[in-house]
Amino acid sequence: MKLTDTIKLSFSVLRTNKVRSFLTGLGIIIGIAAVIVIMSAGAGAQSLIVNQLNSIGTNLIGVLPGASDENGPPASAMGVIVTTLKYDDALAIAKEVPNVVAVSSYNTGIGTLSWQNNNVDATYYGVMSSYIQVEDTAVAQGRFFTDDEDQASSRVVVLGYHVAQDLFQDQNPLNQKIKINKEFFEVIGVMEKRGVSGFQNNDNIVLIPSQAAQKIMLGINYVNFIRVKVNSSDNIGRATSDIRLLLRDRHNLQESKIDDFNVRNTVDAIKTLSTIMDSLKFFLVAIASISLLVGGIGVMNIMLAAVNDRVREIGLRQAVGARRLDIMIQFLAESVAVTLLGGIIGIAIGAFISFLVAAIARYLGYNWDLIISPLSIALGFGVAFVVGLVFGIYPASKAAKFNSIEALRYE
Repeated sequence: MKLTDTIKLSFSVLRTNKVRSFLTGLGIIIGIAAVIVIMSAGAGAQSLIVNQLNSIGTNLIGVLPGASDENGPPASAMGVIVTTLKYDDALAIAKEVPNVVAVSSYNTGIGTLSWQNNNVDATYYGVMSSYIQVEDTAVAQGRFFTDDEDQASSRVVVLGYHVAQDLFQDQNPLNQKIKINKEFFEVIGVMEKRGVSGFQNNDNIVLIPSQAAQKIMLGINYVNFIRVKVNSSDNIGRATSDIRLLLRDRHNLQESKIDDFNVRNTVDAIKTLSTIMDSLKFFLVAIASISLLVGGIGVMNIMLAAVNDRVREIGLRQAVGARRLDIMIQFLAESVAVTLLGGIIGIAIGAFISFLVAAIARYLGYNWDLIISPLSIALGFGVAFVVGLVFGIYPASKAAKFNSIEALRYE
């Protein structure tokens, strides 16, 4: 029998037994869809992180407290409180490191803002007066606080765009007194609308002077991190090295001692995060592939049942001249056909789910790209073919071993 005739016969059998064919390919459908969704979601998450880092600029350097391995995150990034980085470190970087145009330290806290009968929960940041240069943003109403107000721990606050709307509705917030937890602050400005950046909605935060955050709100004498803006991305490597040398000197670290801080720039961060996301993505794909193994076993079991149901058909084909190889090829073709159809359906379902995930993420304000790579589609087809071939061999060989006379007598 010609190969084309075998393929036509295989699809004819599948059409005749639609329910059985669907159940045979169900595991493959689920497995392929899972692989497509995971690869797309992983690529989308990676694009989100890279887009966010690119949006804040490739000329930024982050300084975190605590030592770390060169390829790993510092302890402070994992939620461990480290107190080695100070406000004066930020001042020294701004003053002594060449090519630096703006520096801000950061402290964070959660607070309830109150004005009259309105209450809003928000994250407050203690930052320096150069924050708007570092973050490349602006004030929409009023003004930002000055360096003198920061040094004096002045009780002034600049509201994020949404916080101002939620707290004051249609009222003018400028010069109003609000409470952050139990402390009073005067509203001197409202930030422009900024949206989501780095998984943080910048319109839902409030900004107060760094010294006020440390002394009045938090009762601490250290900063959570420092962000440094360099005049050009071409100078970011030198600036990174200069900051490290300056902080080692300020922290009195001998040559034999490791850094008690970590200096990273956005270019390095993008490379590191991309590597981590690639590893995580393929690890998750490997986990999802277990369902393909289960689906393959399901294909083999149902094909074995199909062989037992079609013994007389096998005997009849042998009686009219079909060779054992023809019988084997027919059942292999049926197995591969059902898994390929399952792969096509799985790819379609996976693509649809990936589209929904991307649409929801974009609706929530995240810069999430819909990425369904040709590699993932080719992988889906390839895996479906291999699964059908591998798990179809045993049922096909069993069918080919039947004796024609015994098969015709089979009841």
